[in-house]
Amino acid sequence: MLAPAHVIEHIGGVARGAQLGAFGIDRHGLARAVRGGSIIRVRAGVFALPHTPNDIVIAAEHGGSVTCMSALRLHGIWALDGASTLHVWMGANGRVHHDGCPCVSHWYGGATTLGLAPVEDVLVHVLRCQGEEAFFAALESALQQRKVRSTTRLGRSIPASARWLVDLARDDAGSGLESLLRLRLHLLGLHLECQVSLSGVGRVDFVVDGRIILEVDGAEYHAGRTSRHRDLQRDAAASRLGYETLRFDYAMVMHHWPVVQAAVIAALVRAAR
Repeated sequence: MLAPAHVIEHIGGVARGAQLGAFGIDRHGLARAVRGGSIIRVRAGVFALPHTPNDIVIAAEHGGSVTCMSALRLHGIWALDGASTLHVWMGANGRVHHDGCPCVSHWYGGATTLGLAPVEDVLVHVLRCQGEEAFFAALESALQQRKVRSTTRLGRSIPASARWLVDLARDDAGSGLESLLRLRLHLLGLHLECQVSLSGVGRVDFVVDGRIILEVDGAEYHAGRTSRHRDLQRDAAASRLGYETLRFDYAMVMHHWPVVQAAVIAALVRAAR
């Protein structure tokens, strides 16, 4: 008989007893494995490995699979929302077993499953739950990592009103923050070139309307003296070519967008003069 832990590992870290029964593992075998510590009983009829990610175990205890912003993090995809609340996909007819918890239940169509929801389903749930910006940033992150290779099925799974986001998405975004900036400026009617190489300057994040360079530093960026000196050299080289450089950090783009928008528009007005 196959070892329950081996089968659960193959399935994805969590499984129902009925699934394991298809591999010839009966209740006695499961009970022995639980006593031996190679697997844990999440709730009646559901089992996991001791090292299964905690979010997956809690979602299984709740009654479904990890999805939405919680799943993006487990898939290694950039997530706009930093909240820690667990989002669980219950399918269309799931049953909540984990009462009184802070989990967010998603009752979107599909069969109730356990584990980690597939990337394409996760993206659809992000759009429905978190909106267009979160969806777009996550989509470009998934495309850049080749975790979504074709957007055909995804386009059919989302409302027609949101399909323009799929058409706009690229597979070379440097970060989710850059994706967010590009989307917002696109909505202002500004023409953006992304990841542009300029002679004597190097690669820059964006060029707006061929006149303004935009550089975006992520939340993890720390500007030491060496980095600051290098940035000043690049800005000077760009100025020699006729560009004005604007630099923004994570907090400005995420929490002070009107300031960023006003700065970009003012720079374009100056360039037009």
